[in-house]
Parts: sequence; C-alpha cells; structure tokens
Amino acid sequence: MQSIAKCLGLPILAIPPPLMTVLKIHDTLSGKSAPVIPSDGQTLRFYCCGPTVYGPAHIGNFRTFISQDVMRRVIELGGTATRHVRNITDVDDKTIRDSQAAGKSLIAFTDFWTAQFHNDCEALNLLPPHIEPRATAHIPHQIAMIQELLDRDHAYQSGDGSLYFRVSSFPQYGRLSHLEERELRPGTAPSANDSDEYSKDSVADFALWKAWKPEDGENKWDSPWGMGRPGWHLECSAMALEYLGEDFDLHSGGVDLIFPHHENEIAQSCCSTHGGFARLWMHAAHLMVDGGKMSKSLGNLYTLDDLKHRGYSAAEVRYTLLSGHYRQPLNFTLHSLDSSRQALIKLARFEAALRAKALLAAPLYKDLLHHGQPGPFEAAWGVLQEDLNVPGTLGKIFGVINSTKVDQLSVEELSATFIGLHFMLAAIGIQLPDLPTTEALEIPGEILELAEQRWNAKQAKDWATADTLRKQLESLGWLIKDRKDGYDIVPVNA
Repeated sequence: MQSIAKCLGLPILAIPPPLMTVLKIHDTLSGKSAPVIPSDGQTLRFYCCGPTVYGPAHIGNFRTFISQDVMRRVIELGGTATRHVRNITDVDDKTIRDSQAAGKSLIAFTDFWTAQFHNDCEALNLLPPHIEPRATAHIPHQIAMIQELLDRDHAYQSGDGSLYFRVSSFPQYGRLSHLEERELRPGTAPSANDSDEYSKDSVADFALWKAWKPEDGENKWDSPWGMGRPGWHLECSAMALEYLGEDFDLHSGGVDLIFPHHENEIAQSCCSTHGGFARLWMHAAHLMVDGGKMSKSLGNLYTLDDLKHRGYSAAEVRYTLLSGHYRQPLNFTLHSLDSSRQALIKLARFEAALRAKALLAAPLYKDLLHHGQPGPFEAAWGVLQEDLNVPGTLGKIFGVINSTKVDQLSVEELSATFIGLHFMLAAIGIQLPDLPTTEALEIPGEILELAEQRWNAKQAKDWATADTLRKQLESLGWLIKDRKDGYDIVPVNA
C-alpha cells in the first residue's frame, strides 16, 4: 500500500502487522462449532463441489459459491494461506443428454457453459479457485480409484458391465447426514445422477463406472471393464485426492449434496485410501424465491443474466444473497434487490466522504491480505468470525457508519476508518457502485449526512422532516434531485 500511495502522491500510512484470527464454522459432520485451521499449520486445503456445466448456473447455485468465497476471504484476511479446489463436472447424464440434443460434441457444449459460469463468477466478484479440475481430464485417476475399491472388496461389477460401490462394506455410511437408518428406493434421490436402471446388488449401492449405452453416443472411455464413463460421485473423490491428498481440511457444498453425494464421496474415498478424507464439512442452505421453491415451470429460476436484464447489477445480487445467514434458507425477492441497491449506495457515499477527506487510494485485496486491519469495524470482524455471520456483520458496519461524523475525525481516525471499511468490504466481497464525480469528491460529509437523513425520512413517509431537511440543504447551497432508486446532490447553481 505504501507504493500505491507514493505513486499517487497520497499520505503514507503506517503498516500494521497482519491479522492472525481464526474462523469458526458449524461442522456438518460433528454437528458442532469448529475452528477452521490448517492441519499442517500453514495452508488451509479445501474442496468445493463446482457446477455441472449443462446450462447457466442459477442464483441458488451462486448462493453456495458466494458463501464459500466469503469463507476463503475471511481465512485469508485472517492471516492463513489457502489452497482452494473447485471442480467442473463436464460429464454426467445431463451433459451427455443436453449436448446431444444441441447437436454439439460434449467438449464444445461444456466449454461454452464453463465460459458462461466463469463470466458470472467474475461479475459476482468470486475469487477464482487455485485449481479447477475437469472430470473428463481425470478419467485415469477415477479408474485407478475403482480398481483400488475392487481390490479391497468394496466394489463389484454387475452383469451389464457397470461397477458399483457396496455400501454394506462401509459401516460408517450415513455419518454425515446423521441418519442411522434410511429407506432407499429407486428414484428417491434424482440428484444423485446415477438413477439409471443398471442392475446392482442393493438399492443403496451407487455407480462407480457406468457401462456404455447406445444413447451415450460417442461419449465413452476405455477401461479394464469395457467402454463407459465414470459415476458422478466418483469424480469429486478422484480430483480431491489428486490435488488435496487423502486427508484435507474442509469440504463444502449445498445442503442438497449432503446425501447422497457427499456420503458417497466419504465412503469411496475412505475405502480406497488410508486417509479420512475431509476433516470439516460446510453446507449452505436452500434459496427460496418469493416464499417458494425455485422452478423453471414457475418462471422463478433466475440466472444472473435474467436479473441483469431486469436492471439489477451483479453487486446487488451478491449483496442480496449475503443478506441471510448461509445456514438458513433465504427468501429471494426482487424487492430485496431494491433494498440491496440502497444499502450499497449508502456504503458508497460513506466511502466517498472518507476518501474525499483523507485523500486516500482504495487498497487492493492483495494489500489488505498483508496490511489490512478492521480498525473501528473490529466488532463487525468479530461477528464474521463466528460461522460467517454476514447479516450480523452488516449490522455492525452500518452501526459504525451511522455513528461516525466524518468531518470530526482526526487524520489517524480517517485512515483507520477508511482502511477498516475496505477491509470489511473485501471480507464479504462487496464492490461499491460508482457515484457521480461531484458527489464522490466535492460534497462535504455534513451535506452527505443531511441528504441521507432526508432520504430516510422520505422512505419512512415522514414528509415534514424530509421537507425541513431539503430546505436546510438548499440554505447550505445544495439541491436534492430524487431518482426512482435514490437521489443525486448538486450545487444550487449547477
């Protein structure tokens, strides 16, 4: 940060030491709060189940990816390095079915949707994973894992050539979902992606390798057991093993993956290695829309592009998806996007007032990793350490904003508040909207505060207070021009 300030001719701040804090999350496996610390004392290694690239990811998917992103940011800003692996599922029943319906090769079809996913991730300000393996690039790794399971008598081949994991061979099966007995029937878990009618010994057993069928077309790979393709569950286990080892720190995904996908990952991974697979498990809850389930038939399965076409920004979508605790279902509405817009504008105005007064350049994420401190937002940072409580954190941030008189801050207080605000925004990945140049650089903090009070009074339909504040602003030389989504402040003679 010193080099940035020097280049811009800005005040040089004293560089504080990096933070060393520890995040605690609710561990699905133990059902208890657990510290998220690297087992090797150096780098936290974690795996996130990525998208199946047969179409655009919807906002429910991105709620999970955003919660994972915040987790990584909090760990890194807290002083711990990470190794983030998130896979791309580019072969399964859906990708094969839809690529053939589109008349495209599997690779051309999945490349297109992978690029779309990456574009959405960038727009939503998601940190890219350090490693992003594709399932089709790891077929040999999956074959090797199946062979190990066969050698250890945890797998078998059915009459049609498919191979299955024998669930009865793993007594710990079901420990993640905390159900000792489970009634399993064909078709009860369509999300498993292995509901094809292959012959198997038990309904609980799941596919490791699916024998080729004519409807698979050219989508097949050679193996010791004949042509076919890997089972969906196996892909993640093989890629996690390759890049994180037999034991790693944390595995994450949506609650819909706890059973059967993550249960199956644990079983096949533990039975094919000498390790214990993931030590901690983090799961994000479902997203509802207008109080109900998201569904294509209901027309409420929104993608980022859908919401952009309605006039909303990616930053507003991200803020909305963070507005509820990740472990609680969140009800998404278009009105909630409007509320997020106002919150972002308020944050932007406060940041602009600090920047104009302190003459500081906004720090980059990499600078904050080494020299960032929450400053007066320490309470907000503390709340975030407790199971990623973003709603509580936002409440603390706005508490500081509402109680801060920018014009009354000392130089040291201005610097600490400015850096602290950017530290907290980086922790939750919030990007502020642009404000008019005159508002960002020339409007005094007192005027910004009066304008915000007037806007809040108007929103509360306190017309008398709003009118009094409007006249007060005019007497000070400033006019308020209302918009549908906010307001602008301009000099009287502009």
